[in-house]
Amino acid sequence: MEDMLVRLTSSLIQMENTTPERINYSVEFCADWLQRHGVPVRLWENQGLKMITATIGQVNARSTLVLNGHLDVVPGHPENFIPRVEGGRLYGRGSYDMLGSVAAMMNLAADLVHQPPNCRIILQLVPDEEKGGELGSGFLVEQGSIGDFVICGEPTNLNIAVQAKGVLQVRVEFSGVAAHGSRPWLGKNAIVAAMQKYNELATLDFMQESSRFFPVPSFNLAKIEGGAALNQVPDRCSLYLDIRYLPTQNPADILESIRQAVPDAHVETLRHGSPVTTSEFDPYVQSLYQSTAHVFGKKTALFGQDGSADTRFFAQYGIPAVEFGPIGANHHGPDEYVEIESLVYYQKILKHFIKQLEGKVSTDEIEK
Repeated sequence: MEDMLVRLTSSLIQMENTTPERINYSVEFCADWLQRHGVPVRLWENQGLKMITATIGQVNARSTLVLNGHLDVVPGHPENFIPRVEGGRLYGRGSYDMLGSVAAMMNLAADLVHQPPNCRIILQLVPDEEKGGELGSGFLVEQGSIGDFVICGEPTNLNIAVQAKGVLQVRVEFSGVAAHGSRPWLGKNAIVAAMQKYNELATLDFMQESSRFFPVPSFNLAKIEGGAALNQVPDRCSLYLDIRYLPTQNPADILESIRQAVPDAHVETLRHGSPVTTSEFDPYVQSLYQSTAHVFGKKTALFGQDGSADTRFFAQYGIPAVEFGPIGANHHGPDEYVEIESLVYYQKILKHFIKQLEGKVSTDEIEK
């Protein structure tokens, strides 16, 4: 199993899945690999991006599990896409986020197809997660590719993310009065006005709140646009804010507090993504927790993710969804790696979890 997972993950890393063309090629590669291993595949396309679903098990099963993995990765230097194995780790862009998970899910599907489970398994391999997910998982959910429980194979170190913050990205535009740069007293500098208000925005009351899994929301000044020429007082300045709010908070209330703080500015919502609020006491979550603890042999944790993932598209429909993936580090950075042994554990945990869904094993039984 270990050699297979390393080979498959390495192949996916080498494809450099950073453009639509490369992602589509990777999707076709995965479709061909699955079909050669006996897994039936359906190919989808949305706005030029390809994705696949593969269904295993009974159509009218009592429960349906969705295994969701994204194939796209963030850009990197050419050397980031040359996989290498050192000290039990597989290095390479996407190894941890989340091509290792994808390889384990594919290998599991190839295993299960020979003895289909009593439950229903839908494997989804998608694009676009790193850019928002609307064109990939969001599209599949709209097409009805859903289940009773969803596992997105995001990097979690074999812990289980049951919640995720919501996303609120906002542009705040300040107006000024243009004047010649040599006579700034004749104008009103919009950049200065924006910066004078920034600290007030970053410390509004909603930023002092906390919840069960999160000590604070997050507030990032992601971009500033303003000024047209060095010899002119700027009459426009926009602050682009990336706010990750708590599941207990209302984004409409946050927007209203921003508007009240800057009544003379124009506030525009650029993007909103709902939070994920899967219950830690959900039976599927508890079953996955038990399978992880039993197979891995160590205590696992339930936690909340600061960032967002494709879980949110399922959560919008009230479907319990979690992020759950192998052990590694440095995703989106240099020297990204996944621990090879954790990929083996990951596949075994998913298999044990599926057996629990079937009622075939208890938490103290597993086929080694």
